[in-house]
Amino acid sequence: MKQHDLIVIGAGPGGYVAALRAAQLGLSVACVEQEPTLGGTCLRVGCIPSKALLESSEHYAAARNSFAEHGVRLAGVELDLDAMLKRKNRIVSTLTKGIEALFKKNGVTRYHGHARLNGPGRVVVAPVGSAGDAPGDAQELTSKHILIASGSKPATIPGVELDGDRIGTSTEALSYTAVPAHLVVIGAGYIGLELGSVWARLGAKVTFLEYLDHILPGTDQEIAADALKLFQKQELEFHLGSRVTAARVTGTGCVVERAAGAPIECDRVLVAVGRAPNTNGLGLESAGIQLDERGRIPVNEHYATSAAGVYAIGDVIPGPMLAHKAEDEGIACVEQIVTGYGHVNYDAIPGICYTEPEIAGVGRTEEQLQQQGTEYRKGVFPFRANGRARALGQVEGKVKILADAKTDRILGVHIIGPRAGDLIAEATAAIEFGASSEDLARCCHAHPTLSEALKEAALAVHGRALHA
Repeated sequence: MKQHDLIVIGAGPGGYVAALRAAQLGLSVACVEQEPTLGGTCLRVGCIPSKALLESSEHYAAARNSFAEHGVRLAGVELDLDAMLKRKNRIVSTLTKGIEALFKKNGVTRYHGHARLNGPGRVVVAPVGSAGDAPGDAQELTSKHILIASGSKPATIPGVELDGDRIGTSTEALSYTAVPAHLVVIGAGYIGLELGSVWARLGAKVTFLEYLDHILPGTDQEIAADALKLFQKQELEFHLGSRVTAARVTGTGCVVERAAGAPIECDRVLVAVGRAPNTNGLGLESAGIQLDERGRIPVNEHYATSAAGVYAIGDVIPGPMLAHKAEDEGIACVEQIVTGYGHVNYDAIPGICYTEPEIAGVGRTEEQLQQQGTEYRKGVFPFRANGRARALGQVEGKVKILADAKTDRILGVHIIGPRAGDLIAEATAAIEFGASSEDLARCCHAHPTLSEALKEAALAVHGRALHA
C-alpha cells in the first residue's frame, strides 16, 4: 500500500494539470490513468488530432481552390491521406511524451491501470482488462485527498448501432483510411461540424442531421445563423429538426432512418450528439457518492463531493465539457486544498469551433440576456471592413459585443471569422477583469490586425465605429 498527499484519477487536461499544480505546491501526487499514454481524450482522440486534421485539410482545400487568387498556380494537387494521418499521429505522440516529461520533472507518480474508490481515502488500481480481484492483480493507494478527473465519453442515441467502423464516433472519424463518398453526421455541434468539415474538404459529400431547428446549440443564435449560411455555401448539407430513429450497417454501406423523411444511404456515419460523463466503474458507491439525473458528480463551490476528501472536476461535473474549463477547475481545486483559496469565473470560459470560418464566444449570449431581462447595448463590426482580413482574403463574419446598458460592462463577445479562436482571448480577459466596452475601445490596437475588429465593435456599442 502506497500513500500520497493527493491521488488524481484521470490524466486528461483537468487531471494532469491538477497533478502538476499540486506538485508545484509541494504535495506528493499520484495520477492514475488507464490508457497507455497521457493527455486524455482531448490529446489522444479529441482536441489535438482534430485540429491537426483541420489544419491539414484547410491547406489541401486552399491549394485546390484559392491559391490561384493569390497568384500561386498549382497543377495536379493530390491528397496523400496516409501522410496527413501520420502527421496527426506525430503531433499527438510528441505532446503525450511532453506530459510524461512534465510528470518526471515535477515528481508526479504515474500509475497505469483502472482506478476505483475503495472506501474513504483508498483507491484500488487494477491492471486494464482485469477485474482487480486476483492476488497481485491490483495495488492499493491511500490519500487524504482524491480528485476525480475521469473525463467523458461519446454519447449515442437509441437505435444507432455503433460498430466501431462504419458507424462510429469522433474517435473513428479521426482515422478513416479513405475519404468516404458520403458521410452522414448526426449532430451539428462543435465536434460534428469540425470533423464534417475535415472530410468535406477532402472530397466527401457531408450531410448533417440535427435534432434542433438550429446548429451550434448554446451559441449566440445570430452567430449560429450566420455560420449556417456560410457552411451551406461550402456545400455542406443540413437537415434541421431531424430526429434520427436508427442507423445500421447494410453490406458495404449504412442507412440512417429519420422520424420524418426518407432514409439516407451513405458510406459512413459519424455520431456526434455530445458527450457523457465517464463515471462507470469508479466505485463511487463505496464512498457514498450519488450521481445526478444526468450521470454527473454533484460538487460544491470548492469541487468537494458529498464524501469527505473526495473532489471532482471537468467533464464529470456540471458545466461545459471543455478542456480549458477542466484545467482551471483542477488548478482551483488543488489550490483550495493547499492554500484555502481557489476560484473559477464561469462567465469567462470561452468556447471555440475550429471550422472555416472559426466561431468563438465568451460570456452571455443575446438570448440569455433577453431571458434574464438584462438591458444591454450591442456593437457589431464586420470583418469585411477590416484591412487585415482583406489582405488574408478572409472577409466573412463579424465581431459582436454585448455590454450592460447601464454600466457598459462587457457581458458577452461573439465572433465568427478568421482566427476567432485567438481573438476571443482578448474578450475573455476583458470580461475577467470587468472591463467596459469603453475600456476596450480606448486600448490601442496595432494596425493592420484582425484585433482591430474588436476595437471597432466596442466603439459600435455606442454608435462610434469608425470604419463601417
